Amino acid sequence: MNLITGETVGILLFFIGLYGLMTKKTIVKTIMSMSIMQAGIYLFYITINYSPDTVPPIGQSREAAFADPVPSALMITAIVIGIGVTAIGLTMFMHYKQQHGITHWSRNRNQQGSEH
Repeated sequence: MNLITGETVGILLFFIGLYGLMTKKTIVKTIMSMSIMQAGIYLFYITINYSPDTVPPIGQSREAAFADPVPSALMITAIVIGIGVTAIGLTMFMHYKQQHGITHWSRNRNQQGSEH
């Protein structure tokens, strides 16, 4: 029995990202942790029903079983959405840093920002 499969690596990546999300105080590390979690979800979902003897559903091959193209199509869409979420998160971080001058989630009450 092979313990290192796409499913186990995907679950491991997800929980590494979850640990980073819960423990890191900087905004950039939080965004990176979310991206690691997304990568784990992509890997898990694509490899959950993988079978090495299937072929893509293209052409007229009748002797082999066809692979289901829906998980791949869903994950391509999820990757595009994940890139957009990461880009928006980093853009919001840049504006927050310019506005307030800090890179952490919790703001010290004694620290002066650009608010009046």
